[in-house]
Amino acid sequence: MDKKKIEKGIKLVMEALGADLKKKDLADTPKRVADMYEEILAGQFKDAAKDLEVILEQTHDEIILVKDIPVYSICEHHLLPFVGKAHVAYIPNKQITGLSKIARVVDISAKKLQVQERLTTDVADIIMKKLKPKGAMVVIEAEHLCMTMRGAKKPGTKTVTSVVRGIFRKNQKTRQEALSLIS
Repeated sequence: MDKKKIEKGIKLVMEALGADLKKKDLADTPKRVADMYEEILAGQFKDAAKDLEVILEQTHDEIILVKDIPVYSICEHHLLPFVGKAHVAYIPNKQITGLSKIARVVDISAKKLQVQERLTTDVADIIMKKLKPKGAMVVIEAEHLCMTMRGAKKPGTKTVTSVVRGIFRKNQKTRQEALSLIS
């Protein structure tokens, strides 16, 4: 990440908005914004799948659900945040991972310029590829500031996306069971 270039760009935006960068309160804003982007977009150059390296052999073959995982991401269309929760379920096929690893996959995947639809798909695909479960389901519900602060101006509106793979796609009862656990 080129923080100097970000600082330069933020200075240009602030100048275009009429901000006086000589004011003590604003002088360091471009650097603070660059530091913030480095933090909140830290997943931009990371492979979230690497966090699923800890794989344990287990005979558990029922739903494992990690729900209400906080999601903070930046919409690539308007560079505004979207904030919400992710729910990730899978049915192991002899392999499980630590529960915190699931949350880390969501976090790393979210910490890049994103759209919610791709984020949901990315998490499901990583789970399927690395754990090779019988199935995976990811549901993300989020409020997009691009809909809250501008455009439609509808605060509180949530967007829900879901991706189902394997047995969750093929078996309605299994999918319903997972959805009832999320609710």
